[in-house]
Amino acid sequence: MSEIHSSGPFIAAIDQGTTSSRCIVFDKDGRIVSVDQKEHEQIFPKPGWVEHDATEIWTNVQEVVAGAIDKAGITSADVKAIGITNQRETTLMWDKNTGEPVHNALVWQDTRTDALCRELGRNVGQDRFRRQTGLPLASYFAGPKVRWLLDNVEGLRERAERGDILFGTMDSWVIWNLTGGTDGGVHVTDVTNASRTLLMNLHDMAWDEKILQSMDIPAAVLPEIRSSAEVYGHAKGGVLDGIPVASALGDQQAALFGQTCFSEGEAKSTYGTGTFMLMNTGDKPVNSYNGLLTTVGYQIGDQKPVYALEGSIAVTGSLVQWMRDQMGMIKTAAEIETLASSVEDNGGAYFVPAFSGLFAPYWRPDARGVIAGLTRYVTKAHIARAVLEATAWQTREISDAMTKDSGVELTALKVDGGMTSNNLLMQTLSDFLDAPVVRPMVAETTCLGAAYAAGLAVGFWPDTDALRANWRRAAEWTPRMDADRRDSEYKSWLKAVERTMGWIEDEE
Repeated sequence: MSEIHSSGPFIAAIDQGTTSSRCIVFDKDGRIVSVDQKEHEQIFPKPGWVEHDATEIWTNVQEVVAGAIDKAGITSADVKAIGITNQRETTLMWDKNTGEPVHNALVWQDTRTDALCRELGRNVGQDRFRRQTGLPLASYFAGPKVRWLLDNVEGLRERAERGDILFGTMDSWVIWNLTGGTDGGVHVTDVTNASRTLLMNLHDMAWDEKILQSMDIPAAVLPEIRSSAEVYGHAKGGVLDGIPVASALGDQQAALFGQTCFSEGEAKSTYGTGTFMLMNTGDKPVNSYNGLLTTVGYQIGDQKPVYALEGSIAVTGSLVQWMRDQMGMIKTAAEIETLASSVEDNGGAYFVPAFSGLFAPYWRPDARGVIAGLTRYVTKAHIARAVLEATAWQTREISDAMTKDSGVELTALKVDGGMTSNNLLMQTLSDFLDAPVVRPMVAETTCLGAAYAAGLAVGFWPDTDALRANWRRAAEWTPRMDADRRDSEYKSWLKAVERTMGWIEDEE
């Protein structure tokens, strides 16, 4: 890629993701100067179990930081701060005296704690800790993973109670190592990552002692909870020796921040394999009665925390892959747009991709995929269009749930991720949401968010207004659809969704 040559100063952002780690160097205008990236191994010891080797990840992080600085042709003197963003909920415990992990990290996708979560639900079920944490009791979150490690790694509980063991999500692991590790490493996490553990009380941003007792987790292992934008410590050793480590944000929250969604009602949606949509709900946590998660959006220094509602869709980009790989209807993902554009509408067909059940706002594991409304008239072009419409309708359902929960109407949707290169999909989204859809110049919004937060912490940028001024739109789509038609098609979509439910009987 052609690197931008600007004279600095710069901010470096480390993104420790699920499949790879990377480092991006940004300039004052929020433009990318250089990128380096390295994949790490996905470890599958049993069906449903997913692990990462945290030592391999830390080695990769050091390599990509050195690589990005080298490619930018700069020295550490030009770098004003380091920001961190990370795969959320992935759980690690390590020995603070040796720096050795006690076990591989348990990845957010890992489901080995399913039975434990049911047991922890007691007679209350999934909502046992929802009022305090904003989250349902699910294997997705970090707390139950900590408990699993304490129960299953020989001698670990005793060492943890003695104070020799540290727990962290990947932000904590990277920051601890960056700031010296066994030689004075700082053991912290930020409010966004802490809000994904099932252990933090959303109302006072502190670890909840009652929940720690219920889950049988010793407080001694926990990191200190800090804001998302402040200097936690300084890098020790490596190419960035002495540089302040100044931000941490879970990846979806970092994207919200990078998309500059700083006002109530502003939302971003990241379109990858699945889709994550977050809406800023201002300075109050909004309880969800419509199948969403309540989470911390970000907190800048000693300012009030900003909350968000989060909705996730299981199947979006992966439906296009399925059309390509399993159905052979298209040869490349990009071809779906050409095929879908060859017809005016969906020909009456609706595709609900409930391949692994329905996620938000239904949470129905008994549902399976359905194509409804088929007649002899329908061609593969109509099906292609129904595939794209499925992503747009699912986004509309989450947006409706957010409005119901928060009372705030969606003002505009900022989008990022691989599927945003599909212009027909973007126009369809705007039509179905009846709101503008905006795609930014810098597609790497996750890293950008970490860089923005770190830059704010050290005064590289003065305030969030300066960041808004930096944010540049590459493209915008506005609604062109007649309201009556939108309503009648939405009604048909909801009818198709009903047809997916109850397919699997006596789901365990």
